[in-house]
Amino acid sequence: MTAIELGTNRHVLSEVRDGIAVVTMNRPEKRNALSVEHMEELTEAFRRIGEERDIAVAILRGAGPVFCAGHDLNELATCDARTARHIFQTCTTLMETIRSIPQPVIAQVHGVATAAGFQLAATCDLIVAAAGTRFQTPGVKIGLFCSTPMVAVSRVLPPKKTLELLLTGDAITAEEGERLGMVNRVVPLEELEQATWELAEKIRSASRYVVGIGKQAFYRQLALPEHLAYAYAMEVMTLNALAEDAREGICAFLEKRQPEWRNA
Repeated sequence: MTAIELGTNRHVLSEVRDGIAVVTMNRPEKRNALSVEHMEELTEAFRRIGEERDIAVAILRGAGPVFCAGHDLNELATCDARTARHIFQTCTTLMETIRSIPQPVIAQVHGVATAAGFQLAATCDLIVAAAGTRFQTPGVKIGLFCSTPMVAVSRVLPPKKTLELLLTGDAITAEEGERLGMVNRVVPLEELEQATWELAEKIRSASRYVVGIGKQAFYRQLALPEHLAYAYAMEVMTLNALAEDAREGICAFLEKRQPEWRNA
């Protein structure tokens, strides 16, 4: 397996292994808390990934005992309105960047994903979690309701369950998250990296161009009424049908051979 370093910053390590980018949050001593600098480095890493046509999929993981403990509370403890707005805008930019890049992003989650860490996992396109992992929005317990995490979490969990988590600060386990459709895979901790990699490899086997079209279309149609969603999807699929990879894939299927993607 060939590994190429995509970039190393103070809090984020990035590399590419055979077309799969691996982004590691590297603040284990702070439980990978999301300081402004950390979020800016993550945003830049995903922007670079989005610009690389040779990258098919990305994995986001955390170094140390947990995935991510949320915002760095040291930055919020005494901030003024301007600073608070900057913190939350930086966080929003990170989440929107993950959603906007063409590559699917898989969250490889272990330990805990708390508050903005839960938001980060929920924003990723897929989640593979270690058994016993806890997801939590505990802000109400410290007087800071998890309003921005709520945006991502309410889109991956049923409304009543989301509100219960927000109002009580209680945690949901990876196992319950899988039952509710939030988590794609739950595996023993020692199998987490392998299971995440196997899912990434399945995605990598498809046309990167077509996967990028599909990711964008999926999120856009969700926000539309059904009849408009069909109209939008029809146009997307029409353009997709004219792509080189669509024609290659159809011909390969009819000829009973493996397709040779040109990612175009």
